[in-house]
Amino acid sequence: QTQLLGVLLAAASNFLISVSLNIQKCAHLRLACQTDPKPYYTSKLWWCGITLLGLGEVGNFTAYGFAPIALVAPLGWVSVIGSAFISVLFLKKTMRAADILGGTLAVTGTYLLVTFSPNVPQELTARQVQNYLVSWPFLVYSILEIIIFCILLYFYKRKAVKHIVVLLMMVALLASLTVIAVKAVASMITLSAKGKMQLTYPVFYIMIVLMVTSCAFQVKFLNQAVHLYEATAVVPINFVFFTTSAIISGVIFYREFQSAALLSVFMFLFGCLLSFLGVFVIARNKKEEHLQIHFIDYGHIPGQKLTGKIQPDSHSSCYGTLNNDDDSVK
Repeated sequence: QTQLLGVLLAAASNFLISVSLNIQKCAHLRLACQTDPKPYYTSKLWWCGITLLGLGEVGNFTAYGFAPIALVAPLGWVSVIGSAFISVLFLKKTMRAADILGGTLAVTGTYLLVTFSPNVPQELTARQVQNYLVSWPFLVYSILEIIIFCILLYFYKRKAVKHIVVLLMMVALLASLTVIAVKAVASMITLSAKGKMQLTYPVFYIMIVLMVTSCAFQVKFLNQAVHLYEATAVVPINFVFFTTSAIISGVIFYREFQSAALLSVFMFLFGCLLSFLGVFVIARNKKEEHLQIHFIDYGHIPGQKLTGKIQPDSHSSCYGTLNNDDDSVK
């Protein structure tokens, strides 16, 4: 019953996040259509979306206190697929056969996830978290993760390698620490609310620092990936990397699946695979929508490879102007 509560809370929270993102998108589109566009933060609709987003993230945080990481993390597909279906209502998009197929695969995968998820106690005390932190499997895992992250960071900073896999791998490595810290903090807060005070232990505040720090850098690299690549490529790859790293961290740190049968592990992984396929099917060949941009990309002029922009000239009837002695005029 406790795990079921965590599953329902995570699914509802991710669905709320998808609703909030579509509301924000709708607010941006409405503002863009106005003759005198106002800043987005003046829109009540946008603030409504932000409020729902905050509630969804709080619900996701709470879900880790009731269910295993391996069960909560894959439920992120609800946000991805829910957004595709809600956009049909909010943004008047057309329903595709791929959306229905992807949704069916993801729902089937979720059924397998819930049925064959690890059945482990979710009441984690501060002393248990301390013991997990100094256990040799986690120490080995941490060392390997730091080495891999440093190698990726070297290629990112020194060699200027900004491939989508490099960026999202760094996001996934940071996310594994984030989910470990989130589950520990959520569990200790839940126990404290039940009368078993855990907030006096130093490990609680160590986990809060780890959670905030890893989450901040995670957002930094994720924003870089979204800036350089299409969201239709970033979303499914990030979902797969994040879910995989979260499951691995849950297995190593919290020892989930320690006493699970081989069939249960196989069926759980098969459920994850179906969820991954569902997200990829929905994101595949999905067109990106862009707001109207009031400038011409100089690189789109035939024969030009520059990155400059031709800005509108407010003092003439021409859309943009160039110097007469510029070769580009020809």
